[in-house]
Amino acid sequence: MPRPPASHGRTGRPPVTSRAEILTAARRLIDRDGWEKLTIRRLAAELGIGATTLYHHIRDKEDLLVQLLEHHISRLQRPQLPRDPRDRIVAAATAMHDALADWPWAAEVLTTDGFVGLLDESALWMVEAIVAGADDHGCTPEQSVHVFRSIWYYTVGEILVRAHTARRLTDEKLPVFRDSFDASQVPHLAAVSKRWRALAVRDTYAEGLRAFVDGLLARAASATSDGVG
Repeated sequence: MPRPPASHGRTGRPPVTSRAEILTAARRLIDRDGWEKLTIRRLAAELGIGATTLYHHIRDKEDLLVQLLEHHISRLQRPQLPRDPRDRIVAAATAMHDALADWPWAAEVLTTDGFVGLLDESALWMVEAIVAGADDHGCTPEQSVHVFRSIWYYTVGEILVRAHTARRLTDEKLPVFRDSFDASQVPHLAAVSKRWRALAVRDTYAEGLRAFVDGLLARAASATSDGVG
């Protein structure tokens, strides 16, 4: 009778080979230590298995992060998207924002234009809804992609600024807000300096998104009518 494989890491636990357990452990590590510190070796130690076992389920760290994102998105409840193309774009972008705001590290992982090619089609429904909404509004394919990319930059930027600000606020050595400026050099900043912190922490994403989408669609319509783009 062959001997059972030697255990690694934690004792008293059977080897973990479930994809769901692997993803749960990876998310636990990210939530605790940050996604930058996630490695295959650390994940294997967290699970109490050998790294070789993990490679039956994942190719490398990038593949692991992509699987985590797809799993996260698959668990989200899809909103009922409006029929109006403009409202559909806003609703899909808001769903995208809310999904990433709960998991800011995901926004950092996806800060490349090529991330769409990494994710499974089932995880791209928000992207599809935005591009389709722009298309239904009368945008050309090029304009539709531009609409999505512009919204994506705005959304990711808002999420990362808020996440980084929250982290810096916990470190007294890294002040984020000032309450005074030299009025002779920056008079307008000086005038609002004491209110800056309160104004900066306001959640204005939804208001800005609607204005941004209206501007993008209006610009696209104008370019199309002029025979441009």
